[in-house]
Amino acid sequence: MGISSLYMLRENISMSLSNIINNRLRAFLTTLGIMIGVTAIIALITIVQSVTTEMTEQFTALGASNVNINASGTALKRGLNPSDMQTLLNIENVAGISPNISLTLTVATETGWEEEATVEGRNEHYFASENVVERGRAINPIDTESINRVCLIDKTLMKSLFYGIDPLGKQISISGISHTVIGVLASSNMDLMRQAQGGRDNGRIIVPYTDAMKLSGTQNITSMVVYLKDSSLAEETIKKLEHALDTAFNFKENSYFVFNMQSLVDTMNTVLDMMTALLAGIASISLVVGGIGIMNMMLVSVTERTSEIGLRKALGAQPKHIQGQFLIESFILSVIGGIIGAFLGVGLSALFCNIMDAKFTISWSAISLGVFFSAAVGIVFGWAPARRASNLNPIDALRSM
Repeated sequence: MGISSLYMLRENISMSLSNIINNRLRAFLTTLGIMIGVTAIIALITIVQSVTTEMTEQFTALGASNVNINASGTALKRGLNPSDMQTLLNIENVAGISPNISLTLTVATETGWEEEATVEGRNEHYFASENVVERGRAINPIDTESINRVCLIDKTLMKSLFYGIDPLGKQISISGISHTVIGVLASSNMDLMRQAQGGRDNGRIIVPYTDAMKLSGTQNITSMVVYLKDSSLAEETIKKLEHALDTAFNFKENSYFVFNMQSLVDTMNTVLDMMTALLAGIASISLVVGGIGIMNMMLVSVTERTSEIGLRKALGAQPKHIQGQFLIESFILSVIGGIIGAFLGVGLSALFCNIMDAKFTISWSAISLGVFFSAAVGIVFGWAPARRASNLNPIDALRSM
């Protein structure tokens, strides 16, 4: 680019800024559509991404990298026996398996009782993967193998059955069988959800799963959680688990169900991405409206400045220089609207994330997308007025003076 071209570009920018400043109100109203469109796009994308991140973190906390198996079995074989469990445990990438036995039983101490407490049967793999012990110790392999009568209780049972007393080492009766309290459970997400929903919490107690099987009178496991060493290999690990389950149940249909929380997260993210694209597309209509407003203003500006255009052409200005001036003015208007809209969009998304108690993260991709489209709208809708200005006959233009 030569010196004359740089000088002409600088003059076009200077004249465009001067015209915008001299018509501030009209310029503001013209860019209003661009501002609204960019604000909506950035706010929608940022809010959805923040909510998606928050939901993904919550699902991950619930065990998104784990595989849940519900092995109801067949009429001839209900659930999985110890041999089947060992086969699953030997599969590559399986770090451990925790049977999940849930019962509703009466628990009591010398000072009180709870008729419908939730009793869960777990093993050491559950405690190794979940940080649920607040005080005391977790269930270990010896407890499971020896069917030790030990348990961990939550804070609800600690308050109702051991109010003002340290429960560690104390005895608690589960369905008439005495157990020793070895630990206190920390508050879980499920506890918080029940409290938020106003539901009654009867308390939760965890015992070795072998003990829970004795309490329930069952021989086989129908529900379990499989912990993976590498969550990125979840898909192929699930296929191996399904093959082992098919073999265990003689390839009978509907004998088991494998559920991976990560697949739910992926599906949720796909749906949210589609919703984001749809909402952003709807919001972009404001950009089109704003572009029409810019085109209308530029056409009016061409009419108002006909004599100026004729004078510049008479002094030797080329059509490309006239066209460039009006394109630059349209571009500047759009970029100004885009930048203001970006600030408003970030502020609005931060406000909504704070209201929804979601973690706010600036989406630079959304900001770039909004500003880029605003600039593109200025060029596209400014082309026709700029072309019209460059095609004016200088003699006809000078006659209007």
